[in-house]
Amino acid sequence: MIVTLTVNPAIDRIISVDRLAFEDRAYINSSHESAGGRGINASYVIHSFGGETLAVLISGGDSGKRLEAHLCNSGFPVSVVPIASEIRTNVTVTDKQGLTVNLNETGPKLTKPELARVERTVRQTLDRARWLMLCGSLPPGVPSSFYGKMIEMARAKKVNTLLHADREALREGIEAKPTVVTPNQQEAERLLGRTILTRTHYLEAARQIRSMGAESVVLSLGSRGAVGAFADGLFEAVAPRVDAVCPIGAGDALSAAYTWSMTRKRNPQDALRWGVAAGTASARLPGMSFATLAETEEIYRQVEVRRVE
Repeated sequence: MIVTLTVNPAIDRIISVDRLAFEDRAYINSSHESAGGRGINASYVIHSFGGETLAVLISGGDSGKRLEAHLCNSGFPVSVVPIASEIRTNVTVTDKQGLTVNLNETGPKLTKPELARVERTVRQTLDRARWLMLCGSLPPGVPSSFYGKMIEMARAKKVNTLLHADREALREGIEAKPTVVTPNQQEAERLLGRTILTRTHYLEAARQIRSMGAESVVLSLGSRGAVGAFADGLFEAVAPRVDAVCPIGAGDALSAAYTWSMTRKRNPQDALRWGVAAGTASARLPGMSFATLAETEEIYRQVEVRRVE
């Protein structure tokens, strides 16, 4: 089973408009809301691919009740850790050209007893897990060392870990030696403190992040595919050109498909191919949508993975 942890979930409000332009009005074509958060998104993808997943998440307030109501129809089991405060609401505005604005709240402040309940819930799932996916931002009150602590806990149970985070949570998590870390280009730039623009930059960044402690690195590059730094070498996966409608969530699809593939006893290079295929296929869809296995397979056949060194 793949356990996903979303310690800062959200109600995702997706607004589709005719066009986005600076200092000009836009007209809303549609608006809807769904359960959001990187770990929850990953569980959606894994479940749709036929994988077994459990989503661990916090929930509180009226927004938490709405979140849980959305998850009732998800098809996968959910383990909810109740908190006193309202969970956050995130707003994504996107137009038909694929231009997107993402506005995220920071999230509720967790108390020490609430965080202890999250840790206890995760620990109880590890006996049944093959992978633990640690995804998304940390809300106020959660120390940046939290993901590192979860990685160490999972390693003691011989459970593989995927880390998809940002800033200090990413840095300290990498130091705990996760099985794989999946930053995007902007997260890698913040981690390394420099701009990453060229192919040479991408390759060097993946190497450097792996040298910081991660067993493997999958550096997501959006429409340019991804770079994988593994124990047996450096690889790049080149995605086919597609008309991207909404790239928000594509990185979550990549992480989920990579993990799903690894549970099927695939090698990291093939998992990299599946990840890029899922991210690319999802970017073609409107709003916060994730590609099905069939839609991902169509792109998978077009993704080229080649060894760099």
